[in-house]
Amino acid sequence: MAEIERELLDVAREAARAAAAELLQRFGQRPTGLQTKTTPTDPVSEADVVAEAAIHAVLNRRRPGDAILAEEGGDMGGEGELRWVVDPLDGTVNFLFGIPAFVVSVACRDAQGGLAGVVLDPVREECFAATRSGPATLNGEVVRGSQRDDLSTALVATGFGYAAGARARQAAVVARVLPRVRDIRRVGAAAMDLAWTACGRFDAYYERGVKPWDIAAGSLIASRAGLMVQELPATEEDAGGVLVAPSAVIEELAELVA
Repeated sequence: MAEIERELLDVAREAARAAAAELLQRFGQRPTGLQTKTTPTDPVSEADVVAEAAIHAVLNRRRPGDAILAEEGGDMGGEGELRWVVDPLDGTVNFLFGIPAFVVSVACRDAQGGLAGVVLDPVREECFAATRSGPATLNGEVVRGSQRDDLSTALVATGFGYAAGARARQAAVVARVLPRVRDIRRVGAAAMDLAWTACGRFDAYYERGVKPWDIAAGSLIASRAGLMVQELPATEEDAGGVLVAPSAVIEELAELVA
């Protein structure tokens, strides 16, 4: 692992832990500062904002020249060639409903793609991490993705958008996929889906409408875990997305979700 990658991974871990500390203080409490974004079912809470501020504090102290793209704060330009892509709370709906399935996602990218990424699950104390040249790890131990070669026995994760029309089209895709696989899972946090696919808890994952901060860290981790990461191109009706699967089944699954 290159020295710069080790440094960036250390920064990502520190930033993610700072956000996680803020989230754990608020998890299980009555939410405050609740607002909505794209639809009434797309919430943002005080926890999102405070956790993002904690990440910014670490990045501003340790990497002050880098750009930052964050879910709540938008794009903040920096003079350097590196950009941090941050989701302080992926799984906000789960968090607000008291469901312990949410993560912090912190990634650093350059013009060629991901350099370092961390997906931190504060409740389970699980830290998934990877760098461009290093292995995918869970709490420091190397992990590998599924090597499933038969789609009919694959456990596939997915997620759904917030707009009703998009959900209807996504339901039609699930109706195609479900008879062809072992089963479908829907956790409600894209970064967690990617991390769990990277360590073999799921065989594959696909979702449309994800944002860069949802998948920047998790896609790098999944790739370094030996999985294929493929972009789902946008259509006239739907946004693009991501598909992650073992090489032996990705083409078959891609045909189903295209």
